Amino acid sequence: MAHWWAILSILMLSSAIAQQDKLEGVDVEEVCADRPADEYFRLDTEGDCREVYRCTKSGLKEIQCPSGLAFDVLKQTCDWKAKVTNCDEKEKPRKVKPILKTDEPICSEGKLSCGDGECLDKELFCNGKADCKDESDENACSVDEDPNRAPECDPTQCALPDCFCSADGTRIPGGIEPQQVPQMITITFNGAVNVDNIDLYEDIFNGQRQNPNGCSIKGTFFVSHKYTNYSAVQDLHRRGHEISVFSLTHKDDPNYWTGGSYDDWLAEMAGSRLIVERFANITDGSIIGMRAPYLRVGGNKQFEMMADQFFVYDASITASLGRVPIWPYTLYFRMPHKCNGNAHNCPSRSHPVWEMVMNELDRRDDPTFDESLPGCHMVDSCSNVASGEQFARLLRHNFNRHYNSNRAPLGLHFHASWLKSKKEYRDELIKFIEEMLGRNDVFFVTNLQVIQWMQNPTELNSLRDFQEWKEKCDVKGQPYCSLPNACPLTTRELPGETLRLFTCMECPNNYPWILDPTGDGFSV
Repeated sequence: MAHWWAILSILMLSSAIAQQDKLEGVDVEEVCADRPADEYFRLDTEGDCREVYRCTKSGLKEIQCPSGLAFDVLKQTCDWKAKVTNCDEKEKPRKVKPILKTDEPICSEGKLSCGDGECLDKELFCNGKADCKDESDENACSVDEDPNRAPECDPTQCALPDCFCSADGTRIPGGIEPQQVPQMITITFNGAVNVDNIDLYEDIFNGQRQNPNGCSIKGTFFVSHKYTNYSAVQDLHRRGHEISVFSLTHKDDPNYWTGGSYDDWLAEMAGSRLIVERFANITDGSIIGMRAPYLRVGGNKQFEMMADQFFVYDASITASLGRVPIWPYTLYFRMPHKCNGNAHNCPSRSHPVWEMVMNELDRRDDPTFDESLPGCHMVDSCSNVASGEQFARLLRHNFNRHYNSNRAPLGLHFHASWLKSKKEYRDELIKFIEEMLGRNDVFFVTNLQVIQWMQNPTELNSLRDFQEWKEKCDVKGQPYCSLPNACPLTTRELPGETLRLFTCMECPNNYPWILDPTGDGFSV
């Protein structure tokens, strides 16, 4: 044993010496000047592309990707060696920033300075189009930097039912005492609705499980288009579940969403809504919510499109695990938490849209003892949950975190395939739902029902008569059609593919896709 320790000590010592050699002659101050603390970079392009450094108060800190992987400096993450194409680059390109903060103003009133000192109108900064010669006017546009950003929450200017904000996002609407607030739980599913998951939805929402007001429990479905059975969507809607959109193409390039133009978001989300309304025959204007694929928020462009197209809420922004969870809020004022998660492209401007924020779940096995772990936003991204027992603990601990603090809605967000991957997951979720319904202050509601309660905050003892939650209270009866049309369709946009579109409506001429969402054919 001692022999092994000796070898290990020698290896560790030689590794430390090698690293010291590498860092010798490196001017840390120069390397770290103006560099963000969370940026990883290479010191040279020799070697196997695995090691990178970042700047810390105590000097340079090295990290190394596991064997077989390489570090992608643009994505700032380890990836399979074959997929990394920038091993010859030391760092991600530096962008010139405008000069926004100076002791003495550089420009006249109403103007701001580009990185090269040129003065331009303030409105031109962060408008999606480079106006400075050095393009710096589009390089400082985050929620905290955008010179035209939304103002911080002003409760005197922001009143329900149209506007809701609070300084840190934790305030209860209407100033109700926590004990009088219903603990709302939203169960949401992302993706296509079809034969792979309809049985799961039937099982969870079997019509027998009722909230304390006598209405059956409800869920929210963010539907993506390809492979969706629209007759099944039609029946979920008939039974009072909320149908929202999750995009038309669900393209797997995350940058397509983060950097999407206004027209991309319009075609994807309004196009998707058009298809659902037409082929699931939803004619009541109730599709008012959306979620971005991969939770890749599209910044101001996404929210400008949403306002123009009368989408009421987005459900893609995540809030880091905090001591107290955050209530949904409107985006008239600045968001009350850090822009967390995928690519940090949160909306910086003011928008008349609700954000159904996704509070991260605490996934620790034993929250009283375990060291802190980063939270997870989708239940299936809680990678340490591997058994029904662990899932059951996750559900109850996170319920208590919300219930015993400010009773912000608890979001349980799933891909159906995860719940179906092990029967025990489905069983534990149903057991949890039934246990919660044994209390008199927990309600399983849709995202829209959460907003309806927030617009008209109502204490627990008056909720039995809360009209907004009585609509489609306990629907019985049969689906609209027991034998939907199984339309075999093609489209020029997806050459070589024949796709089946299941719908109770008439078959269209073509498979609906991004340039032809109705399936009637291209307009020239």
